[in-house]
Amino acid sequence: MTAAAAPLPAVSRLPVSRALTPVSKVLRLCLHALFFGLLALAAGRAVTDSAPRAGWVIAACAVLAAVYAGGVRTPAVHSSPRAGAVWLAGLGAAWAALLAVSPDGLWIAFPLYFLELHLLRLRWGVAAVALTACAAIGGFLAHSSAVTPGAFLGPLLGGAVAVATVLGYQALYRESERRRELIEELITTRAELAAAERGAGILAERERLAREIHDTLAQGLSSIQLLLRAAERALPGEAPALEHIARAREAAQENLAEARRFVRALTPPDLEHGSLAAALERLCAGAPGPRVRFSLSGSPRVLPTPYEVALLRIAQSALANVVRHARAGRAEITLTFMDASVTLDIVDDGHGFDPSSAPSGEGGFGLPAMRSRAETLGGLFTVESSPGQGTAVAVTLPLPLEA
Repeated sequence: MTAAAAPLPAVSRLPVSRALTPVSKVLRLCLHALFFGLLALAAGRAVTDSAPRAGWVIAACAVLAAVYAGGVRTPAVHSSPRAGAVWLAGLGAAWAALLAVSPDGLWIAFPLYFLELHLLRLRWGVAAVALTACAAIGGFLAHSSAVTPGAFLGPLLGGAVAVATVLGYQALYRESERRRELIEELITTRAELAAAERGAGILAERERLAREIHDTLAQGLSSIQLLLRAAERALPGEAPALEHIARAREAAQENLAEARRFVRALTPPDLEHGSLAAALERLCAGAPGPRVRFSLSGSPRVLPTPYEVALLRIAQSALANVVRHARAGRAEITLTFMDASVTLDIVDDGHGFDPSSAPSGEGGFGLPAMRSRAETLGGLFTVESSPGQGTAVAVTLPLPLEA
């Protein structure tokens, strides 16, 4: 017996949905064809050589073929290790009967190697292969008076080739599965990243539109109202234009209210369900890591949406820095309303840093982005920190005349 015609093994015990791939189907068909072909060859040789026990050989081949076909068509054999072991035991008994009446039964050992490695756990499969090789050697010696090295090397070499082939194939399959899972993970991550980018883009566009409407239309309509009020005071009480000025003021007031409704509709989700103070309180309650406390000082006022968005985003960014970099045990966010300004302070007791070595400039992330938000609204942004002394971030925005 040689290993030159060895087929690739069937896939080791795997879920049915993945085991029945086109490649594994072809491998199984090759294994079936090898098994029945060797049986036909053994039966044919018994008939053509007019062996004394040709009838017994044909009967043993028929029984072995029936047992094999029955196991192949039984789903439990492929899904249950116990059923597979029982089937292999039946195959072994039928093969032993064939081996007892014909030396050609030795050839069946080779497909049996692959079946044993396919249906049993690795250590039991290797043990079954060794037992099958010993049985093949014993059967050959029982029918042959001459003892040759090939009688031992053939079955042993065939078993070693089968074990090495199955192990190599299983290693390739596991590597293929790892790559498939990695590709699926990459595809999922890319989809999540695209969704996150779309969400961030939508939020950024909402903030931009709210800021543009507030800074252009709303402020322009507010200025129109002031000018119309001044014109109304400058005209005499009986002037015919007063009626038209009053209607113009009403129209400007209505459009100003409509513009403010548009601004409120474009408010970020964090501000949709309450005031800035409520959003900051929720931010502190949900912050991971250090204990974060929120406090409110002064008399709260309704702020323009761009102010609320800027203060909320600065608080989120500063608190994220505290969680990621400061290694703080406590932090506090304070929102203070004064007569002409609103101030937001974020203080922590973390490791601190040297502000002079921190990156600066516009359009960046972290501190530069916070500074840019504050300065865009005419505010002041300051950072006080030193190594080992914690950090204090403060932003002060002047309150507009028409909030």
